[in-house]
Amino acid sequence: MTWKPTTYTRHQLEERRLEAARLLKQRRLSKSLIAKRLGVSRAAVSQWAKRLRSGGLRRLHSRKSSGRPAQLTAHQKPPLLRLLKRGALAAGFPTDRWTLRRIQQMIKRAFDVSYHPDYLSRFLKKLGWSPQYPAPRAVERNDKLVEAWLHHEWPRIKKSASNRRRNCVV
Repeated sequence: MTWKPTTYTRHQLEERRLEAARLLKQRRLSKSLIAKRLGVSRAAVSQWAKRLRSGGLRRLHSRKSSGRPAQLTAHQKPPLLRLLKRGALAAGFPTDRWTLRRIQQMIKRAFDVSYHPDYLSRFLKKLGWSPQYPAPRAVERNDKLVEAWLHHEWPRIKKSASNRRRNCVV
């Protein structure tokens, strides 16, 4: 059984079209068999054959994708990653936690470019940035004291809060 991904890259799609062209030029297989072998419809193979006849292999190569040009240039992306690595505190935020809104504000201040926060997660992933770093622990933290507080103080606080709610008349 051949592997068939659910989505193909532009390069993989181009390779599939060029393979169809090679098979069409050999004239050994019908369009139906070529379609079956490549996992496409017969209509797709017919369209590729028509393009091949009208313009040769160059008509089957991938074209540059249309769409809006990137707002941040290639030479602006490394400084963006450096700013992110320095942390949110260094960027002037009250805590060292990056959120998409904070990153949006930082990019606006540093590069005068506006991105929607919902898009930023995909954009940052393309840059290789993963904001899911574990929160740093305080050096002064004493795990034994925290554990003791959880076992002794927290139940007492919880019980007194429960008693206050019970005696409250609404």
